[in-house]
Amino acid sequence: MLTIFGDRSDSGFCDRLPRRSFLSIGGLALGGLSLPQVLQAESENGKNPSAGAGGSHKAVIMIFLPGGPPHQDMFDLKMDAPREIRGEFKPIPTNVSGIEICEYFPRIARMSDKFNFIRSIVGASGGHDSVQCLAGRSSRGQPQGGWPCMGANLSAIEGMVHPSMPAFVGLAPDMGHKPWADAGQAGFLGVSHSPFKPSGPGKSDMVLDGISLDRLADRRGLLSSFDRMRRSVDASGAMEGMDSFSRQAFGILTSSKLARALDIQQEDARVRERYGKGIPGNVADGGPRLMEQFLMARRLVEAGARCVTLAFSRWDWHGGNFKRGREDMPMLDQGVSALVEDLHQRGLDKDVSVVVWGEFGRTPKINDKGGRDHWPKVSCALLACGGMRTGQVIGSTNRLGEHAKDRPVHFQEVHATLYHLMGLNPKTTTVKDFNGRPHYLVDSQYEPMKEVI
Repeated sequence: MLTIFGDRSDSGFCDRLPRRSFLSIGGLALGGLSLPQVLQAESENGKNPSAGAGGSHKAVIMIFLPGGPPHQDMFDLKMDAPREIRGEFKPIPTNVSGIEICEYFPRIARMSDKFNFIRSIVGASGGHDSVQCLAGRSSRGQPQGGWPCMGANLSAIEGMVHPSMPAFVGLAPDMGHKPWADAGQAGFLGVSHSPFKPSGPGKSDMVLDGISLDRLADRRGLLSSFDRMRRSVDASGAMEGMDSFSRQAFGILTSSKLARALDIQQEDARVRERYGKGIPGNVADGGPRLMEQFLMARRLVEAGARCVTLAFSRWDWHGGNFKRGREDMPMLDQGVSALVEDLHQRGLDKDVSVVVWGEFGRTPKINDKGGRDHWPKVSCALLACGGMRTGQVIGSTNRLGEHAKDRPVHFQEVHATLYHLMGLNPKTTTVKDFNGRPHYLVDSQYEPMKEVI
């Protein structure tokens, strides 16, 4: 816990409190450790929190679709299959000759030359969680402490791009089914590489002179609070008495860099309109449909985050598959297409990779509730940007969408590709576990996808 105290007369800083004013920076959803403790742990582990500040800034945005999206209703429609498998949706042509996708993705269809459609993702463990999407590996048979996710690995290997911007940010909101709300685990790398969660349980600790992250839209109030706080702290001499880790924590949480990245109201109204307005309420035990998080993810990587994870809606459609598809697919279409278009327009398309996927696919046969059930045998994914070759369909499934027919692509191959695009060699780069034992970023049999690099 970092607490800065001052007198009631200190420049109006928290002057409504009965005796002393304070800034309290608590757990921050980082496993119960305070941010100064996290920064100290990084240092003790031999990692300078700002080690990446002078290097190139590559990044990845991971969009998790909780529950398992229906591959055969999105990017792998089976028009030659029987109706009980084919479903209600129709394919539409894209701007790449020979590629067709679902009619509810018209924006992506118009810019499909900027995407890769993977129709043959395999290797799902069947777990109803985000682990394989975020870490590549199954949650089964993990080493002590668990496998770290990609964001944690990037945090440990590359460090922070900027001293006031966390390397790894998790935007996944709270959900009824907790494994879907997991923004990524640090595993054996330790809590110092867990995601910074501005919308997580720790946000109640992030209160600056009465201005919390829930009020980031009030930019003037927030920045004014920062200014008053800095003046108060400088005048009291408290900064001199804080150790270096507390000063780093203070710098992160009072930096306008982080605040500005989280404040999408600073964007041009036309840009915000392109991303669209979301629906804040959670869908059953899944997540909300927050279009704003696609924009926030772009702002965070542009400001210095190396990895941003987010979760969108709830795709576990055991019933009402096509009704839900008509509701959620156009919103996903708008958010993802806006993000990729924005990255290209801002010159970030060579440095920021985007992946969109869920934990598994859905059954070929539609059940008696008009839904599709769990199907770990095969699923789909979207890849974009990062400097990769795009405008391709990779892999295929059989006529009924039951299993991969050509070019099965494992979760770890996608991760190997993303690491490669980040400038890391997944075959030689290692991270160390609790016992000092090195582990490669992916298992030895998996390599970056030759189709895209």
